[in-house]
Amino acid sequence: MTEPHVTLDPQSLNPVEEKLRGPLEDQLSSALQAATVKVGQHYSGESVEQVTSMLLEQARAGLHPDIAAGFHPDHEQLRHVAEVIVTRAH
Repeated sequence: MTEPHVTLDPQSLNPVEEKLRGPLEDQLSSALQAATVKVGQHYSGESVEQVTSMLLEQARAGLHPDIAAGFHPDHEQLRHVAEVIVTRAH
């Protein structure tokens, strides 16, 4: 699996967010990648939906609270990452 990467939709960003888009994408991607590793290492038979929730929770835990509050990744893409974790464990 390639490492997950967050790409922000420029149409949904305000001017300040647009100026910070590159570093913000890097920070979000880094938090999601760290969450993927941590959840993968601690996986113990949870369902794909549970792993999806765990990924989001862990990614948000690795972010500043203000950034975490605004982090709403695409559920289907996050679920795909969870599916890979579950499949690799079997």
